[in-house]
Amino acid sequence: MADRLTQITTRAGDDGNTSLGDGTRVSKHSARVEVLGEVDELNSALGTVLAEALSDSVRDTLKTIQHDLFDLGSELCIPGREMLQAAHLSRLDALIAQLNGSLPPLQEFILPGGCRAAALGHVARATCRRAERRLTALMEQEPVSELSEQYLNRLSDLLFVLCRIINRDAGAPDSLWKPGHSVC
Repeated sequence: MADRLTQITTRAGDDGNTSLGDGTRVSKHSARVEVLGEVDELNSALGTVLAEALSDSVRDTLKTIQHDLFDLGSELCIPGREMLQAAHLSRLDALIAQLNGSLPPLQEFILPGGCRAAALGHVARATCRRAERRLTALMEQEPVSELSEQYLNRLSDLLFVLCRIINRDAGAPDSLWKPGHSVC
């Protein structure tokens, strides 16, 4: 493989603009660049979860998702490009069903937390929701694959289930919401 990034500092963005993958120059605060940044932040949040002690199956799932997010970033970087396929969505649906089926049913909403890895996973889940909101805003302005939106929506569900799995594996109980608990 040839060197892809031989020069890291280009100074091309010093004027507040950046280049998309097709060479188009856009503002760094454009809707498309905002979504790219959110997807990058989500991938970084998953990297922090991966720095924790995890089961091999959770680790492998998160690493696969990181690759999917680079595919999504590739789509966003080159308008009109489609990298995510129906199989990506089917994989997430199957994982959600499988993993959630191994957990006790929820009787109440869960507060973000538990062990450190699950708490970091909840930050990643919230970041995923923000990326999804930014993507839907972009979709109102420019054409973007609907599969990308569906992928992020499903991914946040999977991350929620993975947080419960991580807590279960660590022996940490889910922290259940107690309505009205803060009322004196």
